Amino acid sequence: MSNEFQWFLGIDWGSEKHRLCLMECGGKILEQKWVEHSGSALAELVDWLRRLTSGVPGQAAVAIEVPRGALVETLLEHGFAVFSINPKQLDRFRDRYSPAGAKDDERDALVLADSLRTDRHCFRAVRIDDPQIIRLRELSRLEDDLLAERNRLSNQLWEQLRRYFPALLKLSSSAGEPWLWDLLHRAPTPERAAKLKPAQIARILDQHRIRRLNAQQVHEMLASAPLRLAAGAAEAATEHVALLLPRLRLLHQQQADVARRQEKLLQELATPAGETGEHRDAAILLSLPGAGRKVTATMLGEASQAIAERDYHALRCLAGCAPVTLQSGKKKIVLMRYSCNERLRNALYHWAFASIAHDPAAKRFYAASRARGQTHARALRGFADRQLAVAITMLRHHTLYDPNRRAAA
Repeated sequence: MSNEFQWFLGIDWGSEKHRLCLMECGGKILEQKWVEHSGSALAELVDWLRRLTSGVPGQAAVAIEVPRGALVETLLEHGFAVFSINPKQLDRFRDRYSPAGAKDDERDALVLADSLRTDRHCFRAVRIDDPQIIRLRELSRLEDDLLAERNRLSNQLWEQLRRYFPALLKLSSSAGEPWLWDLLHRAPTPERAAKLKPAQIARILDQHRIRRLNAQQVHEMLASAPLRLAAGAAEAATEHVALLLPRLRLLHQQQADVARRQEKLLQELATPAGETGEHRDAAILLSLPGAGRKVTATMLGEASQAIAERDYHALRCLAGCAPVTLQSGKKKIVLMRYSCNERLRNALYHWAFASIAHDPAAKRFYAASRARGQTHARALRGFADRQLAVAITMLRHHTLYDPNRRAAA
């Protein structure tokens, strides 16, 4: 793709329609218009750009905030160069054209086109990910959504149990455990729970492989004196619980299904292609201590371009590991980076935390960081940053993690 473009198109993305501003390389505005977000309208947009470039799409550069979606993918598939920019950066560029802070769709499209023309280095070139990576990203995000929904319903169940059946809460630290749901299904009220036999409770515990409690302990807890409530209160809470349990079971089943699909995709991505003998990116990331299915899926899905380009600095900024320095004269402050991909930040945090338990080198690094006065979170971010450098080096050389080689280094 040529580094010199003849036309620059700024697109202010919208859910129903998009505002366009076309500009030539000299800065003259050629056309401004609206485009509907539909298949036929996007096809007309592509035809218009192809006529403009005389069938050479590489001569047109497109600036947009959103790095993915039907509009971006349509333009990329037809060979146009698409560049994305962080909305916060665009807000700073907008001040060039309106110090008063005015903002509208027409102005944003103009700012995007002109900023790409003058400051292309501030934009990031967008590319289409591998179909498997797109699926993996969607499954990873779906798993987080399912987990959030399950936690929300579990909290509702906890509140209802606290309302009329607090003895049951002493058996578990969370209302999101499937064995507790089965126990509630069998005995939804304290009166019925007190009549359960130890053998019935033992079958539920054995089915879910619960070892921290035995049937006699559960039976004694359920046989304790219940709360005295107003007439109808316990029945109302019981009805609420009866509606929550099927939804919780469905979410639990869907989470397991999504996890299996991710495992299958990661296995396919980790399988060597052809006879090159080189390890693929998924296999390399999975070999790192503490980086399991969720961490690897999140890294490949949320930072696919940085990983494909082996760009350590982009990856550490995207994950929030790179600190932010504020310096003026003799004053210098180093702060945590908040502008990042939250899902990637959380994945690396848990990766670093898990590494402390599985990797002696991680444990030593963490202990040394805490000894220097760093907080728990700061020490984990520092270790995650170090692991990213190791991961990028392994990706560049197509090698798996070797703890002996790490110890020697």
